[in-house]
Amino acid sequence: MIRRAQPWLGTLVEIALESEPAPEAVTAAFAEIALVHRLMSFHAPDSDLARFNRAKAGDLVDIDPHTWMVLQLAEQVADASGGCFDLACAPRLVEWAYLPAPMTPAPSFVPGVRAFELDVIGRVRKTANAWVDLGGIAKGYAVDLAIESLQLHGVDSACVNAGGDMRVVGASAWPVAVRAVQRPAAIGAQLTLRNEAIATSANYFAGKLTRAGLAVSPLVDGRSGHPVVAAVSVSVRAPSCAVADALTKVVMASGNAGHPCLRTFGAAAFII
Repeated sequence: MIRRAQPWLGTLVEIALESEPAPEAVTAAFAEIALVHRLMSFHAPDSDLARFNRAKAGDLVDIDPHTWMVLQLAEQVADASGGCFDLACAPRLVEWAYLPAPMTPAPSFVPGVRAFELDVIGRVRKTANAWVDLGGIAKGYAVDLAIESLQLHGVDSACVNAGGDMRVVGASAWPVAVRAVQRPAAIGAQLTLRNEAIATSANYFAGKLTRAGLAVSPLVDGRSGHPVVAAVSVSVRAPSCAVADALTKVVMASGNAGHPCLRTFGAAAFII
């Protein structure tokens, strides 16, 4: 087993391969992850996301095709989930100190208001005074890009794991352990993956109280803008990691491991 790891996307990303790859294979896979980090960072002032957030309502913004594809998938999940998933939750995350505040005053979060409209690939129109954050989907998309890059370089069996958002390819079954909710150092569930992805969302370490005593978390119910603070863990298995990543937020917000949105994307969930 060959393992390599690098810090990206606010976590440690590990690439594991069953056999020694071509020298450039892992380098190219990490380059794809770095690309997503650069394009979709809320923090970096020159990212696609930052430029979109600085734009005025009505502006057309040129973005990388990868960013466009993530916005397209996010729009599909938002529609299928009845608004549980909403990228425009960024003002809430800034208010709760999970994201750094940009220089400009934060817009108000209005449930149900669409922040963007997709134009031709590589261009998006900002349709409301809103900030968006891709933290609930970009990590999974980066994992997918890394897997695709490995396959293009002849790797036929691999696992890419970005802080618990992971995807595997190949004939082998890869073991996965999901943390226990009450004791995160312990194992709450064990399973195996073969040619699929899994992502997990929970409030193991990120839940906190505001100065007003309000319990908050980095998970936001897009229908209301309220924090999702349930003491549960949600894992979603799906064909792609971007889909699995986004759908964990749907299940966390709805509390429904059988949400119809899952069937739309060929996914399944469990709650522990």
